[in-house]
Amino acid sequence: MNREEVFEKVTGIIRDVFENDGIVVSETTTAADVEGWDSLTHLNLVNEIEMDFDIRFMLSEVQGSKNVGELVTALMKHLAEKESGGMS
Repeated sequence: MNREEVFEKVTGIIRDVFENDGIVVSETTTAADVEGWDSLTHLNLVNEIEMDFDIRFMLSEVQGSKNVGELVTALMKHLAEKESGGMS
């Protein structure tokens, strides 16, 4: 999957978690930009991404991601490791 495909899938997951198909997501979208995005929904979002992509984020990646783009960058790293046979 390329970054655009991954971003589209993450956008769909965000819309599902927040039960709002109208959410506009960009690389710079932050929790402050989405109504109802709090610490609990953040955990739900991360969990859904991990399940859909069959990866496990490190805590530092989740806490260190300032926006959706940084989260997708971390996700891309895990997907690349999976493709190369590394640990995710």
